[in-house]
Amino acid sequence: MLKKKLGLGLVAIIGLSLAACSSGNTASDKSSSSETAWEKIEDRGTLKVATSGTLYPSSFHESETDNLTGYEVEVIREAAKRLNLEVEFTEMGVDGMLTSVNSGAIDVAAMGIDRDGENADKYNYTIPYKYSFGSMVVRESEDSSIEKLEDLKGKKAAGAATTSYMKVARHYGAEEVIYDNATNDQYLSDVANGRTDVILNDYYSQKLAVAALPEIPVKVHDIFYNPSETNYAIKKGNDVLTKKLNAVLEDMKADGTMPKLSEQFYDGADVTEQIDYDFPKIDLSE
Repeated sequence: MLKKKLGLGLVAIIGLSLAACSSGNTASDKSSSSETAWEKIEDRGTLKVATSGTLYPSSFHESETDNLTGYEVEVIREAAKRLNLEVEFTEMGVDGMLTSVNSGAIDVAAMGIDRDGENADKYNYTIPYKYSFGSMVVRESEDSSIEKLEDLKGKKAAGAATTSYMKVARHYGAEEVIYDNATNDQYLSDVANGRTDVILNDYYSQKLAVAALPEIPVKVHDIFYNPSETNYAIKKGNDVLTKKLNAVLEDMKADGTMPKLSEQFYDGADVTEQIDYDFPKIDLSE
């Protein structure tokens, strides 16, 4: 069933770029602040969550009802339910999520942080709710003249500026064409008509997006890279919320709830299990 709003969103595995804020607070102050942040959430009874709303099948709108759903949406809904909370979703692009997490306007953002990356210590993050790897969408007829990662040099790569996927494109010398929370049909059509040449993003999302729009002559290339994980991001120091979310997410994995949601939205695939892929891990350190 084709959904009303499909989009790559480019949320997964964000190349976070905001500077960390220094603080002179003691451990006791930080603990007290964390408790207060959790108490505020408890008092209002809602968890404020940022999601793309355009990332099929992770976060999208059903065509019949226009209701927001998707894998990451339903996972966080169930997690909040187990914490006796409702969820208040705000749909936004990557840069908006980064700003909103840091300002405290939202409690949780659906974005991945590379645990080994330079920005990992700038945010709290939950355990992964998804494991995947990088892929690329190219023109169906001639693979956009890309046979290996090195062929990205000079190609027009579509994406959001702050994602790690765009960082891969930049690493190999691609020309960046920046989008913000665009829909799948726009992304894929631009590759097909030559406005861009390639989209680097998560394999599972790209596979299902291409399948959902078979009239657009593009495909997922058989070039894979960077095994990855996706987790919910939380403001640095909100340790109580992080601990509570981690506990219920662990329970959801153990009791089969999370794998069942994965299979529902990812066409039978279980993205909750980490697999040792024999794909290159690209060193993006600068």
